[in-house]
Amino acid sequence: MSLLDRHVGFVHALREAGLPVSLAEGLDAARALQVIDLAERESLRAAYAATLVKRPSHRPGFDTLFDLWFPASTTGLYGPRPEDGPDAAGPDLETAAVPELRDRLAELLLGADGMNEFARAMVERFGRQTAGPGRQNWFSYSVLRALSPETLMARLLAEVLAGQERGGLAEKVARQRIGENTRRFEDAVSTDVRRRIAEDSGIERIARSAVRPPLEQLDFLRVTKADLSRLRREVQPLARRLAARLTVKHRLGHRGRLDFRRTVRASLSSGGVPLTTFNKPRRPHKPELVILCDTSDSVASFAHFTLLLTYALREQFTKVRAFGFVDTVDEITRFFVPGADVVEAMTRLAKEADMVRFGRTNYGNAFERFAERYGDAIGPKTSLLILGDARSNYQPPALETLRRLSREARHAYWLNPEPVSQWDTGDSVATAYGQIVPMHECRNVVQLAAFIEELA
Repeated sequence: MSLLDRHVGFVHALREAGLPVSLAEGLDAARALQVIDLAERESLRAAYAATLVKRPSHRPGFDTLFDLWFPASTTGLYGPRPEDGPDAAGPDLETAAVPELRDRLAELLLGADGMNEFARAMVERFGRQTAGPGRQNWFSYSVLRALSPETLMARLLAEVLAGQERGGLAEKVARQRIGENTRRFEDAVSTDVRRRIAEDSGIERIARSAVRPPLEQLDFLRVTKADLSRLRREVQPLARRLAARLTVKHRLGHRGRLDFRRTVRASLSSGGVPLTTFNKPRRPHKPELVILCDTSDSVASFAHFTLLLTYALREQFTKVRAFGFVDTVDEITRFFVPGADVVEAMTRLAKEADMVRFGRTNYGNAFERFAERYGDAIGPKTSLLILGDARSNYQPPALETLRRLSREARHAYWLNPEPVSQWDTGDSVATAYGQIVPMHECRNVVQLAAFIEELA
């Protein structure tokens, strides 16, 4: 494969993984290759990163794909160099016993050189599993199970501290350094395993499964707890922008009431003809928000995200009332008071809120109970935001109740975490609800940001 083919394939793989790489940026990267030493792999990585990576969150995916398209080695082209001497790489990595290999790994975790070469040799020795005639699979877990790098911590701390007092700054620094080197070793093993699978199955095939989408493109219905903690940082600025958009939308809605006295006084200079009209200063609008969110298990990950959004919006609007429902509805505003820990608030909500009676989502019943118990929450200054997948388990949808709630609110919007292609399939009532309240597909942070921009 030529360098040009690798460049084109690499840029295409980045786009497939969700990293925004334009045609102009691809050309910039190609020009950068003309002014660097292509034999220096890290210079090549830095040139591509400088021209193609826009956000720190995109860097892990970029590095993974770079290691696939521009590997540090290919099978059989690694090991100690002859000029290094027989002991340069420690014991014979092909025949040494596991205790000897763990001793060598301990040296590497303390900062010795040669970790990548050692990791590749360990994958060659422990990572291969035969899957049939002429077939083989490669796994990271078998390498890590054989060497158990995490179990070396106590031994290494004893060597590093050498009689120093435990629990102090020295131990903390040592733990951090050994932990970082352990992660480096695990990453090196994973990188070489991916490289070998790519050699067997094709780079394009492994590239599609090796990289998760960037955080802002992760599907809300598939996020993990770790992703949710990272999403908290993304939600805060979006909440501020949403509050600003709704305020601007209100401000541009009308110019205020006519100031009759000023208009008549100004008309005296033009013979009583009111050539210029004046309006009374409008009272500052304080946006109010009502959030109605589906918290059922079918949208559990999205529900967690909407609760994060609720918590963030609680700090941006002068008045926010939040309601959660499954087959009945309960106000959950009390769990998101300013300054409360969001994780603790979610834990309390799951235990104390009265949102489930029979365990099956029922939008129609939830809307009717909301109108009956909390109808006064919606008024002419209120924006209503509904968050859910519009799947009601074939129960009556209560369209008229939703229409009445929508008419009473100043604005009403619906964010649906399912792709449009799945609307109206099965028990979905998306189109019927969407004809009453404008419904927007909102599967990730990018689409949420686009919705907020549309409000302007």
